Amino acid sequence: MVLFFFQMASRKRRAVPTPREASNWDTSRFTSEIAWHRYQDNIQLRNILLERNVELGPGMFDEFLQELRRRRWDQVLTHLPEKLIDVAMVKEFYSNLYDPEDHSPRFCRVRGQVVRFDADTINDFLDTPVILEDGEEYPAYTRYLSTHPDPDTIAATLCTPGGRFVLNADGLPWKLLRKDMTTLAQT
Repeated sequence: MVLFFFQMASRKRRAVPTPREASNWDTSRFTSEIAWHRYQDNIQLRNILLERNVELGPGMFDEFLQELRRRRWDQVLTHLPEKLIDVAMVKEFYSNLYDPEDHSPRFCRVRGQVVRFDADTINDFLDTPVILEDGEEYPAYTRYLSTHPDPDTIAATLCTPGGRFVLNADGLPWKLLRKDMTTLAQT
């Protein structure tokens, strides 16, 4: 089984910017002139690359593999032939994604269609509804985070012996390094 995740490839050399024509942007593909210029200047010449390829063979992470199959995510998230990926639409999505007024967008328009990627939409796609317990206002994970979990406990669960959080400039836990994580946590 192979899982695919996508990212935009970065360019090592900066291309010469194209001259901008203020009134010549495609309103059916881009939400604004800014998105059009972002496409022209930054995204059009980039390639779409597979970000991470995870191959799970028989006997490897059986519990993880069973959970993927139980949720039918192996059918949704894996084995995507390249011919099913419309590169032009992916590039348009990234061009229209950024909105300087909205620092954490929850949707984007692509060819006039709204593409939502908020938590509810992703949970619907993956068929993992958020279940609130009786009398609870927030889901279990949000409640867990509000208890300020002990970083050492989290690191002990996710890391190999001796692994710990990298601290930020204020001395607070920031991230776990992949090399310090157990193989299952990495997967």
